[in-house]
Amino acid sequence: MASERLPRISRTPAVKSHAGGPALESSAARSAALFAGIALLMAGNGLQNTLLGVRAESEGFGSTVSGLVMAMNFVGFLVGSAVAPRLLREVGHVRVFAALASAGSSVVLVQAVIVNPVLWGAGRFAWGMCFAGLIVVAETWLNELATNENRGRMVARYMVITMGAIATGQLLVATADTNGFVLFALVSVLVSLALVPMSLSASANPPVVTPERVGLRTLMATAPTGVVVAFLVGAALGSISAIGPVYAAARGLSPFEVAIFVAAPMVGSLFGQIPLGRLSDRLPRRIVIVAAASVAGTACLLMLALDERGIAGIAVMGVMGAFAYPVYSLAVAQTNDWLRDSQRAGASAVLVRMNGVGATIGPIGAAIGMSVTLNSFYLVMAAAHVSVAVFVAGRMLLVAGPTISQQGPFLPIPARATTAVAALLRRRR
Repeated sequence: MASERLPRISRTPAVKSHAGGPALESSAARSAALFAGIALLMAGNGLQNTLLGVRAESEGFGSTVSGLVMAMNFVGFLVGSAVAPRLLREVGHVRVFAALASAGSSVVLVQAVIVNPVLWGAGRFAWGMCFAGLIVVAETWLNELATNENRGRMVARYMVITMGAIATGQLLVATADTNGFVLFALVSVLVSLALVPMSLSASANPPVVTPERVGLRTLMATAPTGVVVAFLVGAALGSISAIGPVYAAARGLSPFEVAIFVAAPMVGSLFGQIPLGRLSDRLPRRIVIVAAASVAGTACLLMLALDERGIAGIAVMGVMGAFAYPVYSLAVAQTNDWLRDSQRAGASAVLVRMNGVGATIGPIGAAIGMSVTLNSFYLVMAAAHVSVAVFVAGRMLLVAGPTISQQGPFLPIPARATTAVAALLRRRR
C-alpha cells in the first residue's frame, strides 16, 4: 500500500519562553505537563457533571428538565469543536486556552450563585463550547509531541488519563455538600489550575492540523458501519455521562452513591479497551463489535432488575462500561480498515462529529422518556447497543469485510474527543 499522505498542516512560528528557549526543553517533561493539565481539566469536568445532576434533582427541576439541562453540554460541545480550530489560527493556542478556561471557570461559579434551569441550560451549553475548545488545544499539543514510533502509546495514555480523571472527579462530589458553594469552587479551581501545566507543555502555536476532507456521504458509501456505530454509541455513552447523575439522584442515591454509580462505567472502560482492541486485531473486527455491543446491551437490561446501591449493580455497570466504551474505538478502527491512508484522518473527524450528534440526541431522548419512566435511562442505552449489534451483524451477512491480515492496528480513543484527535490516528501500514 502506498505510504500515507499526512493531513495538511499550517504552521505558525513557535513562541519561545522569556529565556529564549522552549518553555519545557524535554519532550518527556512536556508530555508529563500536558497530561497533568488534561487530568486536572477532566477531573473538573467529571465533578461538574455529577454535581450539577445531583443538585438539579435536589432543587426540584424534575428528571426530564434536569436531563435536558445536562444534555445541552453536548450541543455546546458540537458547536465548540467546530469553532475552535479557527480561533486557534487567529488568536493562538495559549491565549485561546486561557480565555476558554477562564470563561468555563466563570460559568461554573455563576451556576453556584444563580440556580435556575434556563440559566443552567445556557451555562451547560457555554461550558460545552469552552470544554470542546480546551480539548482541541490539548489534542493539538498531543499531536505535536506524537511521532510514528510513540503515537499508539500517546493515544493510549490519553484515553487512560481522560477516563481515570473523569472517574476521579466524579468521586470528589462526596467531599462536600452538593447544596453548598465548595464543590462549585473546586471545579473552578481544577479548571483554572489546568492552565499552569498546559501552558508549559508545548509551544504556543503548534501545527494546526486540517484533515483531508471526507464527506459524510462518501464515508457512508464506503464504510457505513463506522458512521452508524459512532452515532449509536454516542447516544448510549452520552446518556451515561449526562443523564446518569440525574437518574441516580432521582432514584434516591446519596451523592457518594451517585458518584460510585456514574464512575463505575468509566473505571470499567479502562479494563476493556486494550483486551478488546487486541482481540479485534486477531479476529474479524465486526465480530468483536457485535459481541461487545451485545454484552453492553445485556448489562443495561440487567440493571432494570438490580439495585444501583448494591455491589451487583455497581459491578454490572462496570461491565457495561468495559464493553460499551471500546465500541467507539472499534468503530474507528473498522472504518479505517476500508479506507486509503490519505482518507483516514478526515474520516476520523467525521466519526467524531457523528459521535457528538448521537451524544446530543441520546440524552435528550432519555430525558424525555424519563417523564414516563425512570427506566428510560437504561432502555435508551440498551436500545442503542442492541441496534449496533443488529446492524453490524446484518452488514456481516451482506458484505464481506477485510481479512484479518488486511486490518490495521487498534488504537483506544476517549469517548469525548474532538476532530483534532484525527491527527493522532495517523498510521503507517
